[in-house]
Amino acid sequence: MFLGIDIGTSGVKAVALDETGAVAGQGTAALSVQRPQPLWSEQDPEAWWRATTAAVQAIDPAVRRAVRGIGIAGQMHGATLLGADDRPLRPAILWNDGRSDAECEELEAQVPELRRITGNIAMPGFTAPKLVWVRKHEPAIFEQVETVLLPKDYVRLRMTGDKASDLSDAAGTLWVDVAQRRWSDEVLSATGLGESAMPRLYEGNEITGSLRGEIAELWGMPVVPVVAGGGDNAAGAVGVGVVSDGDALLSLGTSGVIFVATDEFRPNPARAVHAFCHCLPGMWHQMSVHLSAASCIDWVARLTGAAGAADLFARAEETGPGTGSEIFLPYLSGERTPHNDARVRGAFLGLDNDTDPGRLAQAVLEGVAFALADGLDALRDAGTRVESLSVIGGGARSGYWGRIIAAAFEVPLVYLKGGEVGPALGAARLAQLAVDGGTPADVCTPPPVSHRIDPEPALVDQLAPRKHAFRDAYPRITPKRGL
Repeated sequence: MFLGIDIGTSGVKAVALDETGAVAGQGTAALSVQRPQPLWSEQDPEAWWRATTAAVQAIDPAVRRAVRGIGIAGQMHGATLLGADDRPLRPAILWNDGRSDAECEELEAQVPELRRITGNIAMPGFTAPKLVWVRKHEPAIFEQVETVLLPKDYVRLRMTGDKASDLSDAAGTLWVDVAQRRWSDEVLSATGLGESAMPRLYEGNEITGSLRGEIAELWGMPVVPVVAGGGDNAAGAVGVGVVSDGDALLSLGTSGVIFVATDEFRPNPARAVHAFCHCLPGMWHQMSVHLSAASCIDWVARLTGAAGAADLFARAEETGPGTGSEIFLPYLSGERTPHNDARVRGAFLGLDNDTDPGRLAQAVLEGVAFALADGLDALRDAGTRVESLSVIGGGARSGYWGRIIAAAFEVPLVYLKGGEVGPALGAARLAQLAVDGGTPADVCTPPPVSHRIDPEPALVDQLAPRKHAFRDAYPRITPKRGL
């Protein structure tokens, strides 16, 4: 058995795989996000640890006793600041926190080669600008910082006592020379830090340490090796076999991501495309990232009094596409690709006296699909060809939404059995690679295809004018901003 743990934003998921790759057990535990001020998004690192233990302990004890290795995945970019005693100095600042917009401009000015080194624009979501903000606004805390860890790596510290990270997650800090796969002294220095404050870097399938004895006893398993793992998107890609040049996936989680594996470093910061290391040796990837995807479904379900996501999807399907005049811009937490705008906020346009919950639900499904299509176009502008997309994440459960997305993309969507398991599956496979050996092509095979959704020509035509109206709407709700 191999255990994968995913430290998500809304919860922690633990998944056990047997040696054939079949899921032998799962456990989950919920997390909440604190927003004490506008643009802020924080979590208590201790909550990650409590949720991790709860998720692992939810798996059958017999399965846990058979675990031979553990991999960790997690939400990217979060700044977990530790003092000399390795305890958090403040709540972690998360990936969808937008407070450090001004600090991004400072970093770009201070390090003219920033985009060449990191392959990315400085965005508030990344870790480095967050530390510049802390240095400026919370100097007493900054002076105490001994170590900065990403969320999953704080959990690793609690598991093994080791300060380590993998290159796919670390590349999202904006402190990594992504082409050279190492920390950048120049960018670290610009944020007032040195490599001594950083964890040691590993490839995703390398062992970073062993489970501490007392944790092994708590979790009911042997003392087993723990591997580096990956950022949630890279680990999710490994879980569905996106490991070779040109392989692509769409992740419909809290955020929305289109992920394309590449065999070389191919940055394109001009369109706010991310270019990071993959969690496999010698591989990189490109991403278009959208801060609000399935989270918009939960939000509008609360707003309309729907019983939950399934009820909302049913209301939207009953209403049907193109029924009303409503347009939804899904920028509830700002946006990355292609706008790089942390301060833009979501909006409903075209409301009228006949607007009802079903029409609002339909507008939200369309709006998220159109925003994701903008990201796909940004990848295409970078020379990336996408023939089809494997779909993972909680949003993959809705076939109706899949029809809308396929029509917005004009690209087939391939749904995989077990694809909703997500990054924890890939983390477990990275553990299997480390313990049993083999190649990614042999171990990280795609799950069986459940079904495929091809673009429906009539629906493509029906949504085309609404997609055009969606794209015209962004300049109307926020001033154009240069990259």
